[in-house]
Formats: sequence, C-alpha cells, structure tokens
Amino acid sequence: MNAKIRLYVDHPLGAGQTVPLDKEQAHYLFGVMRLGVGDVLLVFDGTSGEWLAEVTQAGKRAGELRCIEQTRPLLMPPDLWLLFAPIKKARTDFIVEKAAEMGAREIHPVQTAFTNSDRIRQDRLQAHAREAAEQCGGTFVPRVRDLARLERVLDAWPEERQIIFCDEALAGLRDPIAQLSSNLGPDQPAAILIGPEGGFRDDERARLAKMPVATAISLGPRVLRADTAAVAALTLWQGVAGDWR
Repeated sequence: MNAKIRLYVDHPLGAGQTVPLDKEQAHYLFGVMRLGVGDVLLVFDGTSGEWLAEVTQAGKRAGELRCIEQTRPLLMPPDLWLLFAPIKKARTDFIVEKAAEMGAREIHPVQTAFTNSDRIRQDRLQAHAREAAEQCGGTFVPRVRDLARLERVLDAWPEERQIIFCDEALAGLRDPIAQLSSNLGPDQPAAILIGPEGGFRDDERARLAKMPVATAISLGPRVLRADTAAVAALTLWQGVAGDWR
C-alpha cells in the first residue's frame, strides 16, 4: 500500500486500533486531500512510532481510521533543547519549524532584556511543531514550552545539561566546531541558547559566564539573524554531538 499523507493524531496507536478524527482532520483528509473509505495514510502519535492506517469512516465533520501495521518505530531525537528569544511572528514560526525538523527535543521561548516580543501563542507554535514533524517524516513531536524569563529558566537549570551560548559578540573570534568537540561528552544533555535581535545584555553574558555548564561560542565571522543563528547552531551541534554522525 502506497501512503503519501502523514498525520499526527493525539490518540494511542496499535494493531487494529481505531482512531477517531476531529472536524479539522476530517476536513483536511476528506475535503482537501480527497481521501475516502479504503484509502490509506501514515499516522503517528509521538510515542508509538508510525503506523499505516486505513480510512473506515469519512464524513465532512468527523471520520475514523484503523491501524493496519507499524511502519517505523519511535525514533527519539537527541536530548537537545533550543532556547530562543521570540522575534517577529513569521520568523518565530520558522525557528520552531526548523527546530522540530532538525531534531530538538524541547523548544523553550525565553524573554531576555532585549526581547522585542513579550508574548507568544504557545498552542499555535506547538501546532507548527506538529506540522513540521508530519512533513519531515519524524515520529516524535518536540514540546514547545510557554514563554519564560531567561533568568528564571537559568535559576532552575539542571546541572547536568550543557548550555551552548551563541554570543554574537564573539563573531569571528572562536572556532565553534573545536569548542563543541572539546566541551560536549557522548550523550551529553545540552541546550542551545539564541539571543534576540538586539543581542544579550552585559549582565546576561556575565551570568552565563559564571555558569560551569555554559560554553560561549561564535557562529562564524558574521553576525547572523536570530532565525539563521538557530539553524546554524542546530546544524553545528548535530554534526558534532547529535544523530547526524
């Protein structure tokens, strides 16, 4: 059976399991994608892997699927968090989507001294993470946390988790690959911290410099936009310590 559509469902999956569809899912599958009874698609719930499912009921406002067989087991991403300061709406959406595609396990929007945005729609960003997982073939959906002040996040920081602090003030001054290679052990829980468009304030840099688990790195010779920096840092980390090796 050739299934081209992937759908995240918030329902347990297993052989023979029926999966109810809500109005939005039914509209997408039957109104937009024109599936009908007997057609197949791939579904995942973030915990049970990927399953081939058959449409057993198709209506305008509801529907039902039946799981046939597992096509892939759950593939957990590395234990990596992305912390970033929200920016303009479309670019914040981009950061969340790319973090999901590139294998972040958790996504933490943080409010720094120079963060331009003081609120987010956590539910909307979580939906973007789900859609990114659908598109990229992932079987896990990263959790998007609600916005929190950076100092509060650092107050409760787990001592075993390394912080990769991407400091634009170091542009061109350090070799990030060498730094990551020397500071990250195998299977080391880690987090990447990306600042706002205005950069980090001196007291924020000073606090991070005092944390034994924090490593300040450069992202090359040029100062990058926040959304570009997030992708660059995720790429560097994946190549050095993630599941790209």
